[in-house]
Amino acid sequence: MRVDFLKMHGLGNDFIVLDARATPLPGELTGVKAAALADRRTGIGCDQLVVLQPADNATCTMRIFNQDGGEVEACGNATRAVGLLLGTPATIATAGGMLETTPVDGGISVELEAPRLEWDAIPLAYAMDTLDMPLGWDELERPVAVNVGNPHAIFFVPDCDLVPMEELGPRIEHDPVFPERVNVNVATIVGQQTIRLRVWERGVGLTRACGTGACATAIGAMRRGLVDKSVTVHLPGGPLQITWNEHGGITMAGPAAESFRGSFEWDDFG
Repeated sequence: MRVDFLKMHGLGNDFIVLDARATPLPGELTGVKAAALADRRTGIGCDQLVVLQPADNATCTMRIFNQDGGEVEACGNATRAVGLLLGTPATIATAGGMLETTPVDGGISVELEAPRLEWDAIPLAYAMDTLDMPLGWDELERPVAVNVGNPHAIFFVPDCDLVPMEELGPRIEHDPVFPERVNVNVATIVGQQTIRLRVWERGVGLTRACGTGACATAIGAMRRGLVDKSVTVHLPGGPLQITWNEHGGITMAGPAAESFRGSFEWDDFG
């Protein structure tokens, strides 16, 4: 049976979107099948695969699978892409919480729930100060930990472009101190309203953009008093505007785009 898909991206962070709201998928979407579809040589290719399904208490439910087939709680860039697809203000239910999307000039705005800052909500393997973790991996030391629907460790460095993320990213991602693994962010503060950022995304690797990484990094910098409550985070794929609202939630705004549409034979993958 053939299944339609959309290929979308947010700042180069790219997605396969399967819209199963009206017509259910012909079978179970396993991690093996998701990884096969995400393979850039033998599949369609993507950083994340997104499945939209009906929801009783929201516009739709969004499930997210990383490139390695692991299902994850949230993806900020994917949420903007889905917001673009929906076309009107929407509520999207995810494993990481409810997300609100709104079309705005130049893209989509996403309202995330308040960040989790407790050590056991990150989660970490044992109790420690999440604002100044007494840990280090070579040149990367004393990160901030933030959960914005998924776990992030943020390191503030003089020049994020000089950090060997291909070596340090997987080491930190799989360190036992992070029982659910972790997204690794290296950030450079440019000014009170500007941050440069690179992200090693768990289950994906080095990515051109990570919406939740931009949110977590902004929150970490704000908690340390390094930046204002509204900042522009510049990733390799482009900028995102992040605001920590008075009510505690996070607003992320930036572009999203549809690349192309197609179909595939369900039984050919996984």
